[in-house]
Amino acid sequence: MDNDKMNQSSRRSFLKGSLLTGAASTLGFSAVQNVHAAGSDEIKIGIIGCGGRGMGAVNDSFNAMPNTRLVAMGELFADRAENARAALKEHPDFNNRVDVPDSRLFTGFDNYKGVVENADLVLIACASRFHPFYAKTAASAGKHVFVEKPHGIDAKGVRIMKEAGGIAKENGTAFVSGLCYRYDTERQEAIAEIKKGLIGDIVSVQSDYVRYPYSLIERQKEWTEIEYQFRNWYHFTWLAGDEILQSLLHNLDSVLWALDERVPVSAYGIGGRSTEEIPEMGDQYDHSAVIYEYDDGLRIYGMDRAARNCVTSNQDIFHGTKGRCYFRATDSPYITDLQNNKIWEPSEPRKRNMYVQEHYDLINSILENKPINNGERMVTSTMTAILGMIATRSGQRVSYQELYDSNFTFGPDEDQFSLDMEPMFGPNADGCYKVAVPGVTKDY
Repeated sequence: MDNDKMNQSSRRSFLKGSLLTGAASTLGFSAVQNVHAAGSDEIKIGIIGCGGRGMGAVNDSFNAMPNTRLVAMGELFADRAENARAALKEHPDFNNRVDVPDSRLFTGFDNYKGVVENADLVLIACASRFHPFYAKTAASAGKHVFVEKPHGIDAKGVRIMKEAGGIAKENGTAFVSGLCYRYDTERQEAIAEIKKGLIGDIVSVQSDYVRYPYSLIERQKEWTEIEYQFRNWYHFTWLAGDEILQSLLHNLDSVLWALDERVPVSAYGIGGRSTEEIPEMGDQYDHSAVIYEYDDGLRIYGMDRAARNCVTSNQDIFHGTKGRCYFRATDSPYITDLQNNKIWEPSEPRKRNMYVQEHYDLINSILENKPINNGERMVTSTMTAILGMIATRSGQRVSYQELYDSNFTFGPDEDQFSLDMEPMFGPNADGCYKVAVPGVTKDY
């Protein structure tokens, strides 16, 4: 099994291993600083989103520490919520840590309310467009937050996520990103060597994430169009963003880490649909390539693809004036000189995989009253990915700052969603969906 498939398998297969500041008071929540089970070290966790990534987050939390207990689950669709709970209860190692009666199994568009009310630590892993709203709601209620990437799919959402991180900092509660590469202890060591100057000045970075498509869900005849789009949300831009936000974002986050969070000035690129024309692929591009520009000449060359029967790869290669650093999925990083002689490897192997490590660090930061807050880099990394998405969809050179400051948003506000709403768009006569056209599409 190649690295990309291994990465997807370990990440996604569980059984195999108010937008207003007053959101909390509006929903009846009380803000409690450093909240967890009073008088004990037990952490009550709740999950919003019961798909593969949501169940993966619960799995990672259980594996990270023995003192976590699942007390609430939220999901738009009742069948998915019930199936996820049943799977957790059947797991031989974790069934005694699942305490989710029907009264704490929440469904519908307001499922997040019950989860936030009952949990100390809220795990958010639902349709991406809701991540900022739910994160701000949970932070405003004084709850600890783990939120999956991406941390917004448009400029409006990213600014809400920035507010959420600021609220958590004021509350003294944890606010942790699902951008997990930064919790990989071997990569941490490699980044330290880069910052000490081992490869010299970074002049360019190659980043690619090419893989099989995620979760292609076939339409069922009993589903309405809006229900289908929500069940297959990974593949609709107004719910998930695009492949840059769903995959390449991980690589871009690693690059900005090495660059001390320095964001590009602008970007341009290409993208489109070149492989299968099937309804399950929604309206997203299946490939993109982006050049991120810096004023000093530094460039990031990013590429993504989601296609079956094609080569897979997940890597970042940092090109410096003295050497190169290689990140390749879950492999150990290494550094070479300019003649490709290996000059550095990690001094110690990982104790935990990065998915578990981030939950281990998160929970310990709560118990030690030293809450981690990833808010700032959640904003810059996600916004860099959004920049690439808009550059490829529009076919234009796009400014980071202008895009961040814009009113750009996909879709309605969160309080306007229902399963009776009209979809933003429907399928063509052949059942497939129109994709963006560079030079024609204007998102902002």
